Amino acid sequence: MGINIGLTGWGDHASLYTDQTKPANKLSEYASHFPVVEVDTAFYAIQPQTHYEKWVQQTPESFKFVVKAFSQLTGHDRESRTVQEAKDLMKRYEESIQPVVEAGKLEALLFQFPPWFDVRKQHIQKLRLIREWMDDYPLALEFRNRTWFQPSYYEQTIAFMRKQNWIHAICDEPQAGEGSVPRVLEPTHSEKTLVRFHGRNVHGWNKNGRKDWRKVRFLYRYNKEELLEWAGRIKELKEKTPSITMLFNNNSGGDAADNAKQMMNILNLQYDDLNPRQMDLFQF
Repeated sequence: MGINIGLTGWGDHASLYTDQTKPANKLSEYASHFPVVEVDTAFYAIQPQTHYEKWVQQTPESFKFVVKAFSQLTGHDRESRTVQEAKDLMKRYEESIQPVVEAGKLEALLFQFPPWFDVRKQHIQKLRLIREWMDDYPLALEFRNRTWFQPSYYEQTIAFMRKQNWIHAICDEPQAGEGSVPRVLEPTHSEKTLVRFHGRNVHGWNKNGRKDWRKVRFLYRYNKEELLEWAGRIKELKEKTPSITMLFNNNSGGDAADNAKQMMNILNLQYDDLNPRQMDLFQF
């Protein structure tokens, strides 16, 4: 329990690695800096168990993974499926993550829904089914549609998440219309809260017909004042929730790792059980 800080993915953070670091060794090196990581590749495809087995072996015993839900499970592909087809897909996803579960390294499974996943009966029922199918797992819920938190539904949304035992994925993101959510500092799980930092690039958040949209969406560097404000919020949240995981996703310009380390310093966090740094191997 405590506050763990990490990044979304480990491949694209150039400031963490030397030019000689091979892609296959990046997670091991990453785990010398941070105690948790988000597996974003799981969003794009159900990963083979062998990948998770390798990642478990490359990280310290106390290291944690936040594994994103496969995009077809959250409806990003906009395909229609029967309940049985969705359940079978969920089973495949569940089987894939077992090496992380068995190693005791699963912090949460993150279900991030698309901007068109608004508050309506069929979507609420989908959340109920997912929670029922994955009853044994810590599930985090991130909305990308602000209707869930509009005044007429705010209290009901929070109450529903608490009753269903969802971990609230609190977001810091641009306020750019219906496809973004406000900052809602409400823990909904008895033990865990997730905080994800997407940056505040309002102009890059929505597509707006730009071909380079995905490259600039998370182009943002938090300044010290913004991080200090969040440090205060984290301390307030810590009074309500035993465990907080903070993940920086503002990496279109390579800023996530630096901001995460700044936040570690501001909160005076030191992690003892990290992988040894390569430069430290001969220091006694």
